[in-house]
Amino acid sequence: MGINKVILIGNVGKDPEVRHLDNGVTVASFPLATSETYRSKDNEKVTNTEWHNIVIWRGLAEVAEKYVKKGNPLYIEGKIRTRSWDDKEGNKRYTTEIVADNMQMLGAKQSNEESASAPQNASVENIENISTEEDDLPF
Repeated sequence: MGINKVILIGNVGKDPEVRHLDNGVTVASFPLATSETYRSKDNEKVTNTEWHNIVIWRGLAEVAEKYVKKGNPLYIEGKIRTRSWDDKEGNKRYTTEIVADNMQMLGAKQSNEESASAPQNASVENIENISTEEDDLPF
């Protein structure tokens, strides 16, 4: 038994790349940057940025296609998946992705017209992501 759970808060690196598969399923992918800032021993500000490949499917991908844009701050929940393929030269290639099953748009509220149509929460289970679970998180 194991747990594969990832929680990220970061900024979208570029507009989602969206594909509509033959069976009608939508898949979207985009990079998400997370950054941490700290002071070095010389008291200089240092920022480390990590890039994550996000993949989302079906209804969640459709939400991303409509509303997620480069620079948007997002909350992402999902799991880590590593997959492999053979490139054109026959070399084995690997990539690690975050397969998201929950997404929340963060940041400033939009204008009334935009906020009436844009969901702030989205998940695989339902687009409004109403959670009734209680947790022990301190925030």
